[in-house]
Amino acid sequence: MERNSLNSLGVYRKSLALRDLSEAIALYFSYNKEVLSLRKVGSFRDDITQSLMTDAVQITKEVEQAALSNSYSVRMRSLTFINIMTRNILAYCNGLERDGVKEKEYLNLLRREIRTFRTSFKKWRKSFQNGLD
Repeated sequence: MERNSLNSLGVYRKSLALRDLSEAIALYFSYNKEVLSLRKVGSFRDDITQSLMTDAVQITKEVEQAALSNSYSVRMRSLTFINIMTRNILAYCNGLERDGVKEKEYLNLLRREIRTFRTSFKKWRKSFQNGLD
């Protein structure tokens, strides 16, 4: 697969949507409004929002890496990381809720986006297991 054709890959587009929504929610809930600068974070909430953004960006990178790689082991490693990071994002939603976030509808929106992504991801992952691209 070429880099140009990544946008035609549904799971890649879903990873971009997940990344953008995660970033928006992280910025909204963060106490540290410079959270994108990757400076030292000071609060539990800032730590969660930083991790949320980092993992969402990494999901997109791992999708890209798996799609572009010809190596089975690289693909499987990326698929494993993606699984872990989607579970992490769900845990971050729970952590933000426990930290007192009142706007639960935003967290539920992110949870729905994760479910949508995971559905697409599982179909895509099966294509690797069947030897397809």
